[in-house]
Amino acid sequence: MFDFIRTHQRLMQLVLLVLILPSFVLIGVSGYTNYVSGDHDIVTLAGTSITQQEFDQARRNQLQQLQQNSQGGFDPAILDNPAARSALLESLIDRRVLVETARKERFSVSDATLRQTIAAMPQLQVDGRFSAERYNEVLASAGLTTRDFEQSQRGELALNRVLGPVAATATVPAMVADQLKRALTEQRTVRLLAYPASEHENSITISDADIQAWYDANKQSLELPEQVSVQYLLLNEAAAMENLPEVSDEELQKYYEQNKARYVQPSRVNISHIQINIPAGATEAQRQEAHAKAEAVAAQAQADKAAFAELASKESQDAGTAKEGGKLGWITKGSWPANLEQVIFALGAGDVSKVVEGPGGYHIFQANEVQPEKGESFEEAKAKVQAEVQRQLGADRYADMATKLTSLVYDNPTSLQPAADELGLKVSSAAGITRDHLLASDEVPANAASSSADAALLDDVRVRRALFTPQVLNEKQNSGVIEISPDTMMVVRVDTVTPAHVPELAQVSDHITEQLKAERALAAAEQAGQAALAGFQQLDAAQVPDAFGTPLDISRIDPQGLDKSVADAAFSAPAGTLPVYTGVKGPQGYVVVRVEGVKQGETDNPLLASLPIELNQAWGQAEEQAVLQAMRTQAEVTLLPEAQQALSGDAEDRN
Repeated sequence: MFDFIRTHQRLMQLVLLVLILPSFVLIGVSGYTNYVSGDHDIVTLAGTSITQQEFDQARRNQLQQLQQNSQGGFDPAILDNPAARSALLESLIDRRVLVETARKERFSVSDATLRQTIAAMPQLQVDGRFSAERYNEVLASAGLTTRDFEQSQRGELALNRVLGPVAATATVPAMVADQLKRALTEQRTVRLLAYPASEHENSITISDADIQAWYDANKQSLELPEQVSVQYLLLNEAAAMENLPEVSDEELQKYYEQNKARYVQPSRVNISHIQINIPAGATEAQRQEAHAKAEAVAAQAQADKAAFAELASKESQDAGTAKEGGKLGWITKGSWPANLEQVIFALGAGDVSKVVEGPGGYHIFQANEVQPEKGESFEEAKAKVQAEVQRQLGADRYADMATKLTSLVYDNPTSLQPAADELGLKVSSAAGITRDHLLASDEVPANAASSSADAALLDDVRVRRALFTPQVLNEKQNSGVIEISPDTMMVVRVDTVTPAHVPELAQVSDHITEQLKAERALAAAEQAGQAALAGFQQLDAAQVPDAFGTPLDISRIDPQGLDKSVADAAFSAPAGTLPVYTGVKGPQGYVVVRVEGVKQGETDNPLLASLPIELNQAWGQAEEQAVLQAMRTQAEVTLLPEAQQALSGDAEDRN
């Protein structure tokens, strides 16, 4: 909702005006404003209108929203066509019809409903509860006042009441749902016999006259769109890693020592302990008493090391570990106080230490398991160290090259060579790039971008959009630096522009030959299949031709992987008298289908569990559209001649 408000501010202001100040709307201020501003109507309805400026603003909002959502990866050219403009205008008309209906019929919502709706918005909640502080922060970041936002929400809720009940009350009769379930689960047993087009290709001969005739009749289908050949610089990790300076062994050794933990696991000991506490604020006598007890326990532990866990459970005053036999787990060298580590790491496996003072009191340790330092020496890890150092140097160099690249392409706007020479990059080239795709290699005389190792980068929407900006396309200037990813960027420059054209016959002759072969092979397969079908239809019902495959039990919800056209043919065949034969032409040839069994499926199939809900939703949407269409008729929606100019883009060009 916030996105809608931010990106449709003008439209929301209009909604607020007609909902909150209907009397002001009725005095004709819109016509006066249009007259003063030079704006003009393109659609009239229900005593109001949609103007050219409103339509243009909606287009700008639409583009801005899509670009934000796609993080710059959206190509505006996708919406630069009459179909997209028409869809937008229709949506504006629908909304205006709803606004006028809500105003006329005085649709409104209570304050309680408004409060509940706002409080339920996740964006305004903290830990699942409405937060007034969060509410104010969000509105402030969107540049909205509380009054404006709440009025806009009231308007939205009022609009929802126009068609909302229509969809909410739409219900498909249970009988209809049951019939659909039976149709979807009905099973048919079929056998297939394919007549592939590929079996006829070798027998087909295409003459020069055939190619010429096809070319003359289908020229428009061969037209190639406007395309460019380009030069480009590619800066990525590989480019930054080239020609890096050698790193000396001394520098590698220093890096190894600074990052030794990556290559060497320090020694560690798995220990248990017995703790004798020293009372807080203990006197000297109490300390001596505790020490004497610890010495006695240590003597017992050293006398019978195997019974250390039992002794710890009995004597240790560390309640947390005593019940576990004194287990402390693994201790890594460098993680404990030095005086304790000196004692612990001097133990062998199974050894018991002398009494040592530490946190909480006196301790006796036993080493359950000892692991010495292990890992790679410098010589063993040298290759890894060198690779890591090289990567870091490459990353630093990449950042430096990226900064320089930006300056160089602007300082030399009509050539990429100075930047290439300065940074040690290669100027590459490619051809056959259009506004919305890369041409196939057989559509480009040479150096096709689609065959390049950089094809994915050249086909990136940001690259194609940059190539067809006026400055780059018409003036042959360098584009700005295009960041494809954090470690990849490009700069492009148009070398030549080739207008939309139909290729010469020689260039597309092979393509036409393959096309004609495919068409004629498919026709031959269809002819063979239909002849076979006619013969099968004359057979006795008990006969099963050997050529057919094994039986398959298919249903509409489980076609067993059959092509949709084949499955549709099987279920379209009349099942009164079985077996029945039918045939279907597909892209690969012709298929004869023998239907030899029909049975009812299981209507409680889990795949159909959501069918009633989906049917109700579809029915509700259909009823909404029907009601909306009736409202449009009642509102006498009229597209003025100026609307055609807006849809074609002529009005925008004049602006």
